[in-house]
Amino acid sequence: MNKKILTPLFLFALIESAAQRPDTLNLNGRWKFDQTENAFPPSKFTRKIPVPGLISMAEPKVSQYDALFRKPDKAVFSSAHNLENLQYKPMYNWYFRKVRIGAARKGMNAVLTIQKSMFVTRVWVNGMNVGESMHCYTPIDFSIAKYLKYDAENEILIQVGDRAWLPSEAAGGTDKEKVNYLPGIWDNVFISFSGNLGIHRLLALPDIKKQEVSVKLQIRSFYPPQLLYGAPMTDSATVEISIKEKKSDKIVAAVRKRVLAKRDNLTALEIPVPLKNAHFWSPDDPFLYTAVVSVAENGENSQTKTAHFGMREFGKNGKFFTLNHKKIMIRGTNITLLRFFEDPDCKDLPWNRTWVKKLLAEIPKEKNWNMMRICVGQVPDFWYEIADESGLMLQNEWLYWQNHGWDDEIRREYTDWVWSDGNHPSIVIWDGINENYDAFIGATLIPELKQLDHTRMWDAGYMTTAELGSLDEMDEPHPYVDIAMQDNYKEFRDKNPYPLGDLDYDGGEWQEKFLSSSVPQLVNEYGWMWLWRDGSPSKLTVKNYDYYLGENASRDERRELQAYSLQLQTEWLRANRNVAGVLQFCYLTNNYGFTGDVFIGDIKNLTPSPMLKWFTHCFAPTALFINLTDERYTKHLAPHKPGSKLNFNLYAINDNPTSTGGRAKLRLLDPQGKEVWKATTDVKIPPYGKTILPTDLTLPNETGGFVLLSEFTEEGKQKAVLSRRYLKVGDGNAHFNFFKVEP
Repeated sequence: MNKKILTPLFLFALIESAAQRPDTLNLNGRWKFDQTENAFPPSKFTRKIPVPGLISMAEPKVSQYDALFRKPDKAVFSSAHNLENLQYKPMYNWYFRKVRIGAARKGMNAVLTIQKSMFVTRVWVNGMNVGESMHCYTPIDFSIAKYLKYDAENEILIQVGDRAWLPSEAAGGTDKEKVNYLPGIWDNVFISFSGNLGIHRLLALPDIKKQEVSVKLQIRSFYPPQLLYGAPMTDSATVEISIKEKKSDKIVAAVRKRVLAKRDNLTALEIPVPLKNAHFWSPDDPFLYTAVVSVAENGENSQTKTAHFGMREFGKNGKFFTLNHKKIMIRGTNITLLRFFEDPDCKDLPWNRTWVKKLLAEIPKEKNWNMMRICVGQVPDFWYEIADESGLMLQNEWLYWQNHGWDDEIRREYTDWVWSDGNHPSIVIWDGINENYDAFIGATLIPELKQLDHTRMWDAGYMTTAELGSLDEMDEPHPYVDIAMQDNYKEFRDKNPYPLGDLDYDGGEWQEKFLSSSVPQLVNEYGWMWLWRDGSPSKLTVKNYDYYLGENASRDERRELQAYSLQLQTEWLRANRNVAGVLQFCYLTNNYGFTGDVFIGDIKNLTPSPMLKWFTHCFAPTALFINLTDERYTKHLAPHKPGSKLNFNLYAINDNPTSTGGRAKLRLLDPQGKEVWKATTDVKIPPYGKTILPTDLTLPNETGGFVLLSEFTEEGKQKAVLSRRYLKVGDGNAHFNFFKVEP
């Protein structure tokens, strides 16, 4: 082989030739399945199950299926679930299939990979135990070549345990708003074949400042260790890398490097690849590259792997986030997929690519969202791929809410998390903790992992500069200003009214602790007004709806209140230009749980709730909001006197890097929707800024409930962005009706 650096054309031919070898055997599909009470496999298999999936997808259904999916008739207030209060008996879950390995594979090394499996996973091949793992959210790899039979059927048996049996050291936290933790092999399963030198992990990290890609890899040597003095301890290999544009397949860079790989071990390497004039990845332009990496020995290719990545860098400048060194305002929502797993309507939807694409790509674009937080747990790998391709940024959070795990194991699993998911440009924030504190993760582990991946930020839960000092990169405040956890909520709220719609409300601790911080504030939870998809209150919001609407409110009344409340809370947060990002909670979750999501009816249809429809307006990048406290649902404000004058402000905001403007039309609508007052005003808004417009109107002389509606149309746009406030005029003892404004 030519020892000089390969030209792109020559390298392309070499790698394409190597890639033609069938180096991966996909094991996804239907497996035999059954459960046992003890650790011995079943004498026979009576069920089939899809892989990937969960045990709930077995056919016929598992014997405890109904215990896994109890549908309550209505929500009863509850603040948390104790994991030790099991709703079912833990079982051993057994997967079995046969696979034929051709004679051409003989002499190659083979690695069985299970990308994600919950909870403790053990594997046998042809009756031989090949290993076990407690990892639930990162790939599990087993070297199986010496157990295989060639030109013959091979039996693969996998045992998956229960969350109740997860070892103390495992980095798998608990979620007090989950009841059942459904086990299963919930991501891809495959066998990779290679020569004596394989690629264990591959990470392509962009550096747009240096105009290069840092390709990091771990070479797995399958050579035996040094057994006798003087025997080789390392082997020489050649690593060849080419960078292609994913869509065009055009090669834009290539390098070649000689390395030494330690026998029977992992050898970590970092190889910079110059990439001049790169096409950056962003939500508006999700341009992707492919890194093709080969390891060769003595001129023979040992293994080739690819990784898709994007040239982007996410960071901060003062109190704001930056993408590719430019300021960006964050708008979006949350997904709690592991909670959705215990939803009876979940079924196979998380593995239905069409459904997931609508969930992650189509709807977020309609709502002007550019980010989602993957909250309290991970998602299957293809979810990240869809986010990469659609330009959806992700805050990727480990399931660490309540404390669980030993430091060394947390380091091991978090490190492999970065190695395994770090190629996805959509992931811009690693989130190590939710609403908690951990000195090891925050002050020791995160700085270590920043050395592995410098292209992203880390969120350390409720740890702030006070605990982390200069290590603090961002905060995640959760201003649940309408929280209803008090024993006597009515008495509490009467004494402490929440001024819904007051855009200057300081929020108490929110103002003191977070807004005074010097780092970006990403509000990734707010809005304690959850409903189930049938319009019922969730376990945490029974008191809210009873207080504001009464116990006999209809589902439509609750949905109207929810949509209005979340619209106004979103306006409140976005009007504060010191807030770097706003993520609504929650977009998808368990329909019968402590919280709720943004859909109604059958979840397979992804039918939007009224709240989700109004998000189109309150999350608009350029918007105009009315700064007035609501008078329909809040109970502490007396009605206005008929004919009196009302003074208020309009807040116009702009999330874009250039100034903009438009026209705002204001209308006052009576209970029948008749316009009784109108005004127009021109608006100019600076880049990333806010314009305050003092406004007044003379209220009607008659008693009634009125809707103050603003319709802001930005220059060059067709659709207006709406904001609304309900006003009462007249006698405080009157019954007020209000016109319903559709979004």
